[in-house]
Amino acid sequence: MKPLASVTLALALALAACAAGPGDLPTASDVTLPEAFAFADDAAAEAAVADLLPDDPAFHLLARSSLARSPTLGAALARIDIARAGAARAGAQRRPSIGYGAGVSATRTNPDQFGADLPAGVDFDTERAAYSADLTARWDPDLFGALRASERAATARLDAASADAAAVRLALIAEIGGAVIDWRTLDAREAALEEDLESANAIARLAGVREDAGIAPGADRYRAEAQAAASRSRIAALTSERARIIGRLVALTALPVDEIRAALAVDTAHSGLPVAPAALPSTLLHARPDIVAASYRLAAADADVAAAAAQRFPRLDLSAGIGLLAFALGDLFEADSIIGNVAAGIAGPLLDFGRIEAQIDAAEGQTLLAFEQYRGAVFAALGETESAYALIAATDAQAAAAADEAAMASRAARLAETRYRAGLENFLSALEARRVADASGDRAAAARGRAQRARILLWQSLGGSDLD
Repeated sequence: MKPLASVTLALALALAACAAGPGDLPTASDVTLPEAFAFADDAAAEAAVADLLPDDPAFHLLARSSLARSPTLGAALARIDIARAGAARAGAQRRPSIGYGAGVSATRTNPDQFGADLPAGVDFDTERAAYSADLTARWDPDLFGALRASERAATARLDAASADAAAVRLALIAEIGGAVIDWRTLDAREAALEEDLESANAIARLAGVREDAGIAPGADRYRAEAQAAASRSRIAALTSERARIIGRLVALTALPVDEIRAALAVDTAHSGLPVAPAALPSTLLHARPDIVAASYRLAAADADVAAAAAQRFPRLDLSAGIGLLAFALGDLFEADSIIGNVAAGIAGPLLDFGRIEAQIDAAEGQTLLAFEQYRGAVFAALGETESAYALIAATDAQAAAAADEAAMASRAARLAETRYRAGLENFLSALEARRVADASGDRAAAARGRAQRARILLWQSLGGSDLD
């Protein structure tokens, strides 16, 4: 049979075994998004996502240190390098492979192995040396796209690793922003409690004076001192909270404790709560790195299906070599020493009893899994963003009400103390007014901290922004 006819027959048999292709698979475009966020305020369309971050020098210093030193982010960047190497290898598979070689060999033959009597005139060298040098090349033309599909999958996984690193970066910034807000909230709570302690001590001193003058029972002084002790206890409890925040910042920034404390010791001006920016659900698809990473993994899984399906088609292999072969070192570069070869081969599955189909089924299953993970990432992002918008509205209302409560309770306490000093109010009424004022100041500081925290959640939910 002629060579061309043999190749044609092989192609026909291989293609006949590959008639069916993989089934229809879902894509990212199959996910339906709502037109708008239910809890977003459209009036805030001009607000910027970056404004949600704390305007605090400690935050900017610690965030930048974390981006430069964090072990978590360093590990994510290392995974990018691994994925980049995989993509480079997949791309190199489509290019020719060229190699070289050189060698020398020596053989010695025993004449007796051919018998005792050789024909007359027959003689041969019993010792012989061979010298060689060669270049070889091999190439798979990838007629049916198996290597191209593998390269697409590797490139998509590289993009997914980059998006994962962006998600880690986002989480680090959010964590540090939350920690700094918690620290400033503790500062505000401590200031409120210090004022409460000062007022409680003043009432205790007044009660002591009235007790010494015989116009008030000793129990009044003990009640006032108990109120002061309660304020001191709440102040002391803040120390454990500060230690927890410091420990978290050490893990996030890889900085020593002294540098973190020095950064947090810088005074910051009190600023108002920024407006929550409006956004569309569709913006999350490209703004959220976790969704972007999931979409790239879906694309990689889809490319893996194509690569698995291409295994059913024949594979063409081309190879060539050129070299030098001589049996004396001085003859190595003679024209007669040049040797070469060229070869072409084609091979493909004919009866594999379902092996390739099983690979395709597995790849399709991985694609369905990646699609569901993509859907999960999208709807998790939608839920987080809706919750963040609603949380901002709720915490803002709570912070405003708590601030009003603290202001009114403080005025009521001052009025009750004035009336008590003038003998127009009994001690228990003045002490109760002070207790209410003490609790309301602490609550107002904590409520404002929660409102600031809610903005960090929205910043992260919307995909974040660059640091100034």
